[in-house]
Amino acid sequence: MIAQPVSSTSAPQLRPYQSQLIKDLYEKLAAGHRRVAIIAGTGAGKTVISGQICAHTESRGCRLLFLVHLDVLVGQTYEKMQSFGLHCGFIKAGWPEDPTAPIQIASIQTMAKRDWWRTWPAHMVFYDEAHTTVFSQIGQEVLYTTHAKAVHLAMTATPYRLGKEQLGDHMETLVHSPVPSELQKMGFLAKMQYFGMPKGTQMSLEGVRTVAGDYDERDLKNACDRPELVQRIVDEWQRLTSNKRTIAFCVDIDHARHVAEAFTAAGIPADVVSGNTPIKERQQLYADLKQGKLMVLTSCNVISIGFDEPSVEVGLLLRPTQSKALHQQQIGRVMRISPATGKTHGIILDQAGNLQRLGFPDDIQSYRLPTSKETNGQPTVPAKQCPSCNRLVWSFLLECPDCGHEWPSEAELLTDDLVELLSDEQLRQLREQRMRRFLKRRRPKDFRDNNSPNWTRHAFFEKFGCHPKDEWLRGCIFGDAPTDSDRQRYKQYLMAIAQQQRKPLTWVIEEFQLEFGAEQWKAQFPELFR
Repeated sequence: MIAQPVSSTSAPQLRPYQSQLIKDLYEKLAAGHRRVAIIAGTGAGKTVISGQICAHTESRGCRLLFLVHLDVLVGQTYEKMQSFGLHCGFIKAGWPEDPTAPIQIASIQTMAKRDWWRTWPAHMVFYDEAHTTVFSQIGQEVLYTTHAKAVHLAMTATPYRLGKEQLGDHMETLVHSPVPSELQKMGFLAKMQYFGMPKGTQMSLEGVRTVAGDYDERDLKNACDRPELVQRIVDEWQRLTSNKRTIAFCVDIDHARHVAEAFTAAGIPADVVSGNTPIKERQQLYADLKQGKLMVLTSCNVISIGFDEPSVEVGLLLRPTQSKALHQQQIGRVMRISPATGKTHGIILDQAGNLQRLGFPDDIQSYRLPTSKETNGQPTVPAKQCPSCNRLVWSFLLECPDCGHEWPSEAELLTDDLVELLSDEQLRQLREQRMRRFLKRRRPKDFRDNNSPNWTRHAFFEKFGCHPKDEWLRGCIFGDAPTDSDRQRYKQYLMAIAQQQRKPLTWVIEEFQLEFGAEQWKAQFPELFR
C-alpha cells in the first residue's frame, strides 16, 4: 500500500459544523456502530466532509472503497481527494487502475465488470449518494457479502427514497449536518423565494399512473410536454426572473428540448444537457452557464445530482414527482451561495406542484433514519377536492361518490400566473419581524407616556397571542448606542413606576437589563455596592 501525506496547505478548511459532524461520526464508531448514515443536505459540503474522512482513513494506514453511481461524480470526487493530497486508484473505465492505492474511487457500473475489488481488503466502505448506491446490486453485495466486516458509511443529502426499502433498513444509526434553515441563518445557504400555481389550479395529474413509487414518465409527458405549458413557463420566467441563470428539471429529453427551444425562440440563450451528453460537452455547457453565455439549461435526470454551480439563481420545477429526495435535490441546486456573482437569493418557479405536494426544504426541522416499517414516509395516492360538495376523494376517481360530479378524463390546461409561496419557516420569520416592529414602535411610546413596560407586554399579547422574547426588547427605546444620560433617564422612569406600583428594586434592575444588557445596570446602581 502506498500512502501519501495529506497536504496541510491545500486541504480545505472545515466549517465548525462539519468538524462537529465528523467528531459525532467517530463517537458512533467508537461506541461500536459499524454502519452509519451521514446526512448532509445540499450545500452543507458533502465532498469536503467525505474528503476529510478519507484523509483520516489514509493517515491511519487504512484502505477505503469509495462508491459512486454517476460518471461525472468520479471526476468530482477525485478533485476533492486531490485537494486533501490523497493517493487514489480507480475502478472506472478510462481511469487508471492501481490496486495498491489506499483509496479506490469505484463506479458501481464498472464494478459489475471487474472482479479484483471483491478481495481488495477495505477497512471502510463509503457510499456516495447512498440512497442510490446502497440499494444497487453491487452496493448490497459489498455491504453483505464481499466486505461485510468493514465499516460502512452511507452519505446522502436526504435519507428518503421511493419504494419500500429505506436507508434505516441497512444502517444502524446516523449523524447529520444542521438543517437547511439553520445553514441559511449561518450564511452557508442562500435565502429562497418560491413561486407556484395558486391553490386549486395546479397542474392536473388525473390519469397519470404511479410506477415504482413515482409518476409514470410516459403519462407525465402527455400531461407536461404541451405547448401551452411550455410557453407559460417562458412567460413566467420573463415576468419574474428575467436575466438570471436558470436550470430546468423536465420530464424527458424531448420535453427538455422543447423548453430550451421555446426560450431560444424568445431570444433567451438556452441549451439542453442529457445523460447522453459527453462529459467534456457537459462541462462546457456548465461553463457557458456560469459565464452567462447560456441563461437557461434544461435537463432530464442529469443536474439533480452532481451539478455544482453556485451562481445559478433560478430552478424551474417542470416534472411532477412523489420523491422527496429528488424534490430536495432539485431545489438544492439553487440554494448554494455565490458572493462572487452577487447572488442574493435562490428562486424556484414550480409549475409541477411539487412544493405543495412535498414541502419546502426550509421547513425541515430535523433528520432521522427512515425504515420500511414506517408507513408515514410512504407516498400515498394524492387526494382532490370535489368542486360541488367539497368532499376529498382519491385522485384516480372520475366521479364523486357523494354528489356524482364528473371530472373530464382529458386534463384541463391551467395557465394562471405563478404566485409567491412561503414556507413555514419564512412565515415564522415574517411573523417575528412584525412582532419586532411592533415593539420598536410601542415601547418608546409607552416610555414617553410614562406607562409601565408591562403595558407594552399586555398590548403585545393582545395583538399576537403570546409574550415577546426578552432579547427582542434590547435597544427598543434607546437604540444600539445609548448614552449615560439615556440610562439615567430610564432608571428614574423605572424607579418612579416601582414606587407607584410597589415593585421591588429587583424588578427595576431586571427591566433595566432588558433594555441595556446584563452588565449595564451596575454603574447606574452604585448604592447597591456601598
